[in-house]
Amino acid sequence: VLGTVSCTLFLAVNGLYSASDDVIELTPTNFNKEVIQSENLWLVEFYAPWCGHCQRLTPEWKKAATALKGVVKVGAVDADKHQSLGGQYGVRGFPTIKIFGANKNKAEDYQGGRTSDAIVDAALSALRSLVKDRLSGRSGGYSSGKQSRESGGGDKKDVIELTDDSFDKNVINSDDVWMVEFYAPWCGHCKNLEPEWAAAATEVKEQTKGKVKLAAVDATVNQMLAGRYGIRGFPTIKIFQKGEDPVDYDGGRTRSDIIARALDLFSDNAPPPELLEIISEDVLKSTCDAHQLCIISVLPHILDTGASGRNSYLDVMLKMAEKYKKKMWGWLWTEAGAQSDLESSLGIGGFGYPAMAAVNARKMKFALLKGSFSEQGINEFLRELSVGRGSTAPVGGGAFPKIHSVEPWDGKDGELPVEDDIDLSDVDLDDWDKDEL
Repeated sequence: VLGTVSCTLFLAVNGLYSASDDVIELTPTNFNKEVIQSENLWLVEFYAPWCGHCQRLTPEWKKAATALKGVVKVGAVDADKHQSLGGQYGVRGFPTIKIFGANKNKAEDYQGGRTSDAIVDAALSALRSLVKDRLSGRSGGYSSGKQSRESGGGDKKDVIELTDDSFDKNVINSDDVWMVEFYAPWCGHCKNLEPEWAAAATEVKEQTKGKVKLAAVDATVNQMLAGRYGIRGFPTIKIFQKGEDPVDYDGGRTRSDIIARALDLFSDNAPPPELLEIISEDVLKSTCDAHQLCIISVLPHILDTGASGRNSYLDVMLKMAEKYKKKMWGWLWTEAGAQSDLESSLGIGGFGYPAMAAVNARKMKFALLKGSFSEQGINEFLRELSVGRGSTAPVGGGAFPKIHSVEPWDGKDGELPVEDDIDLSDVDLDDWDKDEL
């Protein structure tokens, strides 16, 4: 008898419901799948086994669950054992009953009576209201926990919403850099961050050409991910790069702070910019239109430098492109005389090679390198530009001139043009000299 009593007391302390009941026991492991991603209306009781009010509610809750079987789901969470789950839904006392309807992220508090009749009436009323909303088109159905924080928010279009199901495919298997915010819909700090995160996402997408992505995970819905990455508070931002363990972002929460970190990540992982020869109008326009500045060098004619001399100039440009790749400028070069109209519009015009100009194609203004065409000289020139210093002038004519299509350099030394042989055998030089005199 004593053994039976002890067993009964053990069960009473460790749980109010058993597998034989129609009440579904919910835990952090199954809550997301059973409730949040469900196509059913749910009534969920958050309880503590030691709570007297919970113990008195238990038989009524079981009766209601049996009566509503197949119509409305009835569950229970041991919130004393699973405090994190109770905390996510703001449970402060026991028992707390919540109704999970059309919007699973906004559970409603149940304020009705604690009898089975009252519970069933409230469940059917909530179900009737939900069905009417769906019939009238006011509700898009159940959220399934996969919607963004606010539907239709155009300013949030570049924040990628991730779920337990989509995370690995999008993030872990990606060559891109991901900054992922783990949030809770009820979190005030998350709401404050939201417009900054959205604005940064659009800017970062544009400046990195989509190579750095900003995303968001509703950690209250996607609990597998939250547990996997040890999310303990909201918002938590983590940085994911292929082949590396995720790291916490601990910078500022303003748009500019987020963008600055994203651009650092981009530059650390990005290859150096391409150095393109201006062989057509498309090369010039596509490069200069796509970047804040395009750095254009005019190198001496190949006959003046040979291949080795030209390559030494190109090496200097490549080193500077690598050094300033975080700026995401475009880098171009042409041979002296190949694009004479362009030279004239940039104030170079036929002498002083090699020369360099930094062009802002949006404002059609440029600045000229005044120092030496060397790593030190170019570095000083670009450093001044990067902090907004240096004198500028308008591009001649207010627009890029006509660009001639030319053959790209073949990497070889130049050759003098072959002149036609002149046969002077029939010319009487003595007579020619007399005529001239």
